[in-house]
Amino acid sequence: MFSFFKKKPPAPPPPAPLPPAPEAPAKDSTDAAQPSPPASTFTSGATVSVAAVAASVISTAPVAVAVAASTAPKVSAPVPVHTPAAASPSTPPLEAPAPIGVTAKPERTGWLDKLKAGLKKTGTSIATVFTGTKIDEALYEELETALLMADTGVKATEFLLTDLKRRVKDNKTTDPAAVKGLLAQALADLLSPLEKPLAVGLRSAIEPGGRDEPTVIMVAGVNGAGKTTSIGKLTRHLSESGASVLLAAADTFRAAAREQLGVWANRNTVDIISQDGGDPAAVSFDAVAAGKARGKDVVLVDTAGRLPTQLHLMEELKKIKRVVQKAQASAPNEVLLVIDGNTGQNALAQVKAFDAVLGLTGLIVTKLDGTAKGGVLAAIAREHPIPVYFIGVGEKLEDLQTFNAREFAQALLG
Repeated sequence: MFSFFKKKPPAPPPPAPLPPAPEAPAKDSTDAAQPSPPASTFTSGATVSVAAVAASVISTAPVAVAVAASTAPKVSAPVPVHTPAAASPSTPPLEAPAPIGVTAKPERTGWLDKLKAGLKKTGTSIATVFTGTKIDEALYEELETALLMADTGVKATEFLLTDLKRRVKDNKTTDPAAVKGLLAQALADLLSPLEKPLAVGLRSAIEPGGRDEPTVIMVAGVNGAGKTTSIGKLTRHLSESGASVLLAAADTFRAAAREQLGVWANRNTVDIISQDGGDPAAVSFDAVAAGKARGKDVVLVDTAGRLPTQLHLMEELKKIKRVVQKAQASAPNEVLLVIDGNTGQNALAQVKAFDAVLGLTGLIVTKLDGTAKGGVLAAIAREHPIPVYFIGVGEKLEDLQTFNAREFAQALLG
């Protein structure tokens, strides 16, 4: 029945010995000692710490947006982190969430084409300066006029011309066409301090025992600058990066603003706190409290459009900020101003006025797809440098992208 218990037959006699074969070269001892591949980081039933996940994310994903609110304990690096659910051994390793503002290359390329098209008028007027045969004072005078016409302002224009002359001398440049490339470098260097990622704290990245609070972002701007639309687009960037968002419709003076923000909330599938005719400061307070209670990562507060010359309305902004601080001592973590790229030097005046009242931490520049000249960013960089987190070139969701100084300089100069 069990054949493997039977006695084995006697073995046949061994064959005659053969002549010894030549020795094969010895195998490298390291081949035989290779360790078996490590098991997947995320195994069935495994408990993975947030710190460990952060370490695995850091090695694979450079990010444009830092993560960690200023008041919350931070993980080892500024990276969006999610604690993974237990997976089966066959489940592939989890990928890091996409960083905020970083999009697929084809989308970014198409967006850059739109930016270049929007700034084409400025680029063409500046490019005509370099069609001559000599680099002389006449060229620099024409360039000065072109830069001033592009809304760069007197101080930024003087700075760029001085820097450009130094670069021409250092590089021993004799071709006027080559001066354009040096100008692009000078402009990129001037704008580079404005290039900064938006810091957002994900509550899933907070260490045990840390303060469990959302990142509160207060958004201001004058009527018509594209404030509410920018908030909707920013919500999309945050959501795609893995952040849970709550919107606060604190623009209670304009019913259309609440309705518009509600449309964006539905489109992005996020919660919204709104009141008909309520006090904007009260709505902001309720939104921050709800964000804490609901475990949201970000609370975006849409304030009413304000002209900096309307002092009573600017005082209302101060009140909103004070009330938000009562709801959460660390808030607002960011105070953003949305400016219309078509307003030229008036945009610089808005930046100065709103910064004096609110203490701005960042800018969103919109409508660079029309008649905007674009040089105002150089004026801001020279006279009142505040980080530019995003710039917009259209109405679509993907038309709001992170600001890159070198890309912008190349697009502006054509």
